[in-house]
Amino acid sequence: MRKQRLPILALSFFLLLAAIWAGLLRMGWSWPLLRPLLPSLHGPLMISGFLGTLISLERAVAIQKRWLYLIPVLSGSGGFLLLTSAPLALGQWLITLGSLGLFLLFVWLLIQHLALHTAIMALGSLIWLVGNLFWLLNLPLYQVVLWWMGFLVFTIAGERLELSRVLRPTRGVIALFLVASAVLLGGILLGTFSYASGMRLAGLGLLALAIWLLRFDLAPRNLKQSGLVRYIAICLVSGYIWLAIGGLLAISFGGVSAGFQYDAILHTIFLGFVFSLIFGHAPIIFPSVLGISLPYSPLFYSYLVLLQFSLVLRLAGDLLLSPELRRLGGLLNGVTLLLFLLVNVITILHQRRSPSGSEAGPQSVLP
Repeated sequence: MRKQRLPILALSFFLLLAAIWAGLLRMGWSWPLLRPLLPSLHGPLMISGFLGTLISLERAVAIQKRWLYLIPVLSGSGGFLLLTSAPLALGQWLITLGSLGLFLLFVWLLIQHLALHTAIMALGSLIWLVGNLFWLLNLPLYQVVLWWMGFLVFTIAGERLELSRVLRPTRGVIALFLVASAVLLGGILLGTFSYASGMRLAGLGLLALAIWLLRFDLAPRNLKQSGLVRYIAICLVSGYIWLAIGGLLAISFGGVSAGFQYDAILHTIFLGFVFSLIFGHAPIIFPSVLGISLPYSPLFYSYLVLLQFSLVLRLAGDLLLSPELRRLGGLLNGVTLLLFLLVNVITILHQRRSPSGSEAGPQSVLP
């Protein structure tokens, strides 16, 4: 199955590069446009094209059933078609079908074994599906993005809840998680009818989930470890802090649908939270997908530190209403993601050429 995974992974990272380019164009950098609609496709390419495809691929790898690779193929192909002269609706439909496939996969998993963490991830996939349907119906993109945000947050929260079982959380701890999740879900639903109120309620849910993760997740307990374990813990904890900041910004700014404050809310969550966790679990994701071992390297900290610095710079530009500072922070965000790809590709190639390099068997895949 390894030969099936590599083209899908390559496609997902191609969509990441396209999303970076679109985002920089959207911020005002005067670079080749490539396609007239490209700046407006930054969000769909990043969330549904790259992240949706990557998450679906992770699920397919973890379950080890050949037919499941159709799900990331659908979302990835849809993302690719957004970049061509094909009708926009064709790419939207393929992405929506991919999200439907992911939701049905989680329904099947729930039938096999009913578990709370799986139900939370199933909820995340359902939210992605509904968000994509709203996108097809031409709802304002800022309302759709609220659903896409829920997809990523619930997917990650569900997997962290699964790992927290080793700590034997009490019923009270689980209840707190469910209350925070219910508040976030309520905010997403409300945002479709009253965007400002929904955003503030969702922000409260994001803040509550961030506090729960900082208090009850495994990551804070691993900060005193060393090597890869500590690196992952630092990535996750920094991500949880950004999630809390994003929640506070959503509560404060409410119904902004464009501009500096909107940019601040979205990128503290989609960049600060989501990509901090992606950086942390890349040493697990890549070996699992590619079937190779990937040794820990202190170079991993290079893009983690640059992500934090560039995001602080961008957030400062947003809050100070400084286009120049925001554009510089956004450019460094893009450089950070390119550095992430470069360091990991070099590490993988070095490992494959090393006499001691060996192939790795399937591993548990985390966000």
